[in-house]
Amino acid sequence: MSVRARPDACPGVLAAHDAADGALVRVRLPGGQVTAAQLEVLAACAEDFGDGSVHLTSRGNVQLRGLPPETGELAGRLSEAGLLPAPSHERVRNFLASPLSGLAGGLVDVRPLVAELDTAVRAEPALARLPGRFLFALDDGRGDVAAEDADLCWQATGSRDGVLLRAGEPGVRVPPGEAVEMLVSEALRFTEIRGSAWRMRELPGFSGVRRPSRPVPVGAFGRDDGGRGLCVAPLFGQLTAAQVRSFGCDVVVTPWRSVVVPEFRAGLLALSSGTGVTACIGRPGCAKSRADVRADARPVSARAHFSGCERRCGKPRDAVDVVAADRGYLVDGDWVPVEALADVLAQKGNR
Repeated sequence: MSVRARPDACPGVLAAHDAADGALVRVRLPGGQVTAAQLEVLAACAEDFGDGSVHLTSRGNVQLRGLPPETGELAGRLSEAGLLPAPSHERVRNFLASPLSGLAGGLVDVRPLVAELDTAVRAEPALARLPGRFLFALDDGRGDVAAEDADLCWQATGSRDGVLLRAGEPGVRVPPGEAVEMLVSEALRFTEIRGSAWRMRELPGFSGVRRPSRPVPVGAFGRDDGGRGLCVAPLFGQLTAAQVRSFGCDVVVTPWRSVVVPEFRAGLLALSSGTGVTACIGRPGCAKSRADVRADARPVSARAHFSGCERRCGKPRDAVDVVAADRGYLVDGDWVPVEALADVLAQKGNR
């Protein structure tokens, strides 16, 4: 069993993280679902308290950065908007769900299960003790969020059947109507046996099963009802307050730092960066970063993640690993000077 030397310090709204550019809070969005009214509140809070942007995360949540040390007024606004329904459980409401579920494809619409799971987790006082990194997932059968390293995942295998995955390892068969009860039961068991472990894969007997990442393709998609929707991926997962307001409808934030918009609108196409590159905040936002990674990543179009240090914050699955080092970067462990990064990564992408 893995032994952690320090407690989990995953940020929330009431447990802000002190970064070089100010306080940072993370707002949980169960299943990535966020209403138009909540988007307006997030945009206003970014303008009034933060750096003016809403930052998408690799778990389908959002972050606000550049905040003052005291975030009480911010928490009040988020609470009024329904974005902080249970302060005791705020850091454990980490629920992925297939972003296109109920819109296009999939065997089961898992959106109702997201709401049911959120309610059930908040109703269990013991689950407030889950580490902030513990992750639930509800996969509608297409295998997208089942590949995102969830601790506990229910994946549909038919319209009336599914399977429980623990650290990616398939287990018992579970019909949709019993999925939430099983997930809560397994999470409670984890709290009893975890010791200092943060993740299921850290327990004896669990190594974690890796599956190929299956992000929602960027661009237009056909809905099951004959209409069209759109998936947009802003550069580095960062949206200005004005861009957030431009959605003008309920949307789904994905774990690939993109946004699913149910109704296609051509004007939103400009929000996508057109590249596969991602990056942590880097300098000057993070004191631990060795470089301004976002500036260095801008010329790159390959599927790669730039990290300012070995923590590799926000690194997506299956992205080329690019870590800042002395006078350059380590690309999958090999040192490369900054001026050669674009060519080296392009070559990796063509293999």
